[in-house]
Amino acid sequence: MNQLKVAILGSGNIGTDLLIKVTRSPYLQCNVFIGRNLASPGIMKARSLNVQTSADGIAYIVQHPACCEIVFDATSATAHQEHAPILKTLNKFVIDLTPAKIGILCVPVVNITDCLKQMNINMITCGGQAAVPIAHALAMTHHEIDYIETISNIASRSAGRATRLNIDEYIHTTEAALKSFTGAKITKAILNLNPAQPCIHMQTTVFAKVKNPQIEKLRHAVGAIAEQIQRYVPGYAIIVPPMIENDRIVVMVRVKGLGDYLPEYAGNLDIINCAALALAEAYAKTKLHPPQKEKAHEICFAQ
Repeated sequence: MNQLKVAILGSGNIGTDLLIKVTRSPYLQCNVFIGRNLASPGIMKARSLNVQTSADGIAYIVQHPACCEIVFDATSATAHQEHAPILKTLNKFVIDLTPAKIGILCVPVVNITDCLKQMNINMITCGGQAAVPIAHALAMTHHEIDYIETISNIASRSAGRATRLNIDEYIHTTEAALKSFTGAKITKAILNLNPAQPCIHMQTTVFAKVKNPQIEKLRHAVGAIAEQIQRYVPGYAIIVPPMIENDRIVVMVRVKGLGDYLPEYAGNLDIINCAALALAEAYAKTKLHPPQKEKAHEICFAQ
């Protein structure tokens, strides 16, 4: 089967986990895995998978523009600010896994069709991928949302250097996504890096204040959208369905990872990487099989 060539920029936890997932894809081929240190664990993992590697950063793509059609940027928000205009000039389809917030904000289950029309797509954050679908279901079942807050707890061991450097950007981008997808008046995002041993699984809680809560409608909507997410993130699960607590709606999600690079507790890697992979495969299908118009996995709920 023909496959679309991709390059992965960034050899940290996110990039390495993504690499392993891409190697299983029938639509994608990782043609080069790019970092800045040939002795890094990520580069060494890529070599063990017989994937070409480079420590030249984005300069490798500039010097070898035919190496890929899709670029996954798993570096940092600051680095992507530099990479974006370069990749635009090279006409690459860019999937940004940093919270740089340059391209269109993407949650595949909500707006994949719109995203496929763009060339720079931002995958928000791990917390955003977990919470925005719940917030979207909330917006589809309620006319007005006064406040949405999301709190994500992840294992400290799963957070690499770039994640720690991007905490401020994480907060701003997640809050912006919650507002963009729901129209909520006020949004708030919190990320906790939990050092507990044994490591905890990723867990995200969404709180919301609305007028006249429609809990039964919301439960149906959340259940339906969770089933859709599980098509590309198998470990996504609603562990506390919508309920009222202290005059606010509460929903809780847990994400169990596939254990591709880090153990199963690293659901934060899985949720953003599986979302990015779903988008890349959808794009690859449009390039490999242009006559076919596949129905996008998007959901609408009646008010």
